[in-house]
Amino acid sequence: MKKTFVLVVLFILPIVAYLFFASGVNNFGKLPSLTKGVSDVSDFDTSITLKDKISIVGFLGDDVSNKKGNVFNLNQKIYKRFYEFKDFQFVMLVKQGSEAQVAQLKSELATLADTVKWKFVYLSESQTNIFFNSLKTDLVLDEHFATPYVFIIDKELNLRGRTNDDDEGTKYGFNTTSVAELNNKMEDDVKIILAEYRFALKKNSASRKK
Repeated sequence: MKKTFVLVVLFILPIVAYLFFASGVNNFGKLPSLTKGVSDVSDFDTSITLKDKISIVGFLGDDVSNKKGNVFNLNQKIYKRFYEFKDFQFVMLVKQGSEAQVAQLKSELATLADTVKWKFVYLSESQTNIFFNSLKTDLVLDEHFATPYVFIIDKELNLRGRTNDDDEGTKYGFNTTSVAELNNKMEDDVKIILAEYRFALKKNSASRKK
């Protein structure tokens, strides 16, 4: 009996564990697509694109100075942890004419982290509305064309989120005012989408080697 037990522990359990986790990657390792084919910021004559990138998109509008706290929360809890991943970027939409506020914000961010993946796109009010409406969320922009929520956009320009969130049901974005939400929800979802693309990359690489 002892030999049988040892054999089970040494050989059978690892195989069962492997199959369980492998199944988990395939069946549970994807973040739901909530809106397909959102607009690309490159549509508005900018050198920045969301296509073929995993993007965290936010709306600062003309209220950049008053949204610093939200940006710093995002920087500390999400950006610093994940920004080194390839094809990952943070894109903040701001109103045209806010260049001085953005310069000040970037200067302050530079004291906290490498800002290479922070991108700022200057849009008119109508362009901001067009892009925001393409997300098709249940959220709204305020009078400054801003929102504390940020959104995960995948490489195929799909909005990713949750369909069975405990608090909201369908969860389109993450409230950067709440450190707890960034820690407990957004961090997990960013991990999922990055793992999803890494798994797909490894799978494609393995297929090419065959």
